[in-house]
Formats: sequence, C-alpha cells, structure tokens
Amino acid sequence: MRIAARFNGPPGSGNGGYACGLLAADLRLAPAEVTLRRPPPLETDLTVVRAETGGRALSGDELIAEARQVAADNPAVVPPVSLDAAAAISKEYPGLREHPFPTCYVCGPDRADGLALFPGILPDGRTATPWHVPGDVSAVTMWAALDCPGGWSVIGPNGGRPYVLGRLAAWIEALPEPGDTCVVMGAHLGGAGRKADVLSTVYSPKGTVLATARATWIALP
Repeated sequence: MRIAARFNGPPGSGNGGYACGLLAADLRLAPAEVTLRRPPPLETDLTVVRAETGGRALSGDELIAEARQVAADNPAVVPPVSLDAAAAISKEYPGLREHPFPTCYVCGPDRADGLALFPGILPDGRTATPWHVPGDVSAVTMWAALDCPGGWSVIGPNGGRPYVLGRLAAWIEALPEPGDTCVVMGAHLGGAGRKADVLSTVYSPKGTVLATARATWIALP
C-alpha cells in the first residue's frame, strides 16, 4: 500500500479519509472502520497485514493504521440541503479565510488538483458543499469526500483550530457518475476533551444517499 504525494492532508502526510479508504480497499473490507495511529506517510511502501476481521498497515515496525469490519447498518445521515443552498453556503467556507492545512487534497483552497470540497457552515451548525465528481472517482475517493466536511463542523466553529482525523467508519452504497455534482453534508455530534464526533453524508444529484460516515476528530495540542 502506498499513498501518492498528491493525496496529502497536513503537509508531509496523507489525507486521513483517503488513507483510511485505501487501507479498507486493500483489505476488501466494506463497510469498515479505520483508526489512524500515526500520520500516514506519503510515497512510502506500507506493509498490510491481514487478520480474520480486519488488518493493519505498518511502516517498518511502526503501526500506522488499523481496520476492522463493521455492521452493515448505516448510521444516521446528515439531513441534506439543496444544491443551490450548498453552493451558496460554500462561498462562506471558513477555510477560504484561514485554513490549518491549505494544500489538503480534499478541502485545501490552495489546490488546483484536489476535490475542492469547501464546506460552509449553516445556521444550525451543519456543513454543506457541492462536490464536482472527478473522472477517476472510486470507493477510496468516497472515503476522502466523507472526511473533511464532517471535520469542518468542528474546525469552523473553533476558529480554525487544527483538528486531524483519528477514526473513520464509512458505508458506501453507490458511486456517483464522473461529472456529477453531489452535495456533501457534515454535522458535529458531540465529544469530550480533544475528541469530536461527527457524521458526514454524500447525496447524489437526485438526493439519494450515496455514502455516509461516522468519524472521530482530534484537536492538536
């Protein structure tokens, strides 16, 4: 397993959602939950060790991530808004003003070749953004798309304080068509201390649920 440099999150490490999805895909786990134990390194050959109900990714002897199968039942979805509403609120994306990792593959405004998911914050705290689906969309891309919109439901209200993904569980029902414009939603559920629990959901142009995820984000010290 190898994370190409273009799929970065924080500088020098992989985007959390992409890295989680890559491990789940390599292990052929669906639905799956992946826990990141270290920042996933870029352009590094990681050893994938399979187990009966999941597996691990290692860099030498260092544990990078662990994955396990989860129940088929989806978590609750984040209620959607229309594409027009998502497009309007996306113009107020806090990361356009201040972003802890502006070159992030998923949500970084300084990327010309990323997913360009810019989640604005709705009055009730949910986040919403349009997503113009790339031609190379895959299950791994869906994991990435489910990542940052949930995180910004915490990062935005906390003035851009850096958070990183700690754990992500994803349920993917179907892939969108290349060129589709979907809506991706996020919501903060709660948490304690430095941990925040969030949900995220990808909706098709017709308003059907394509994928949903449950995640834990961790505030950096």
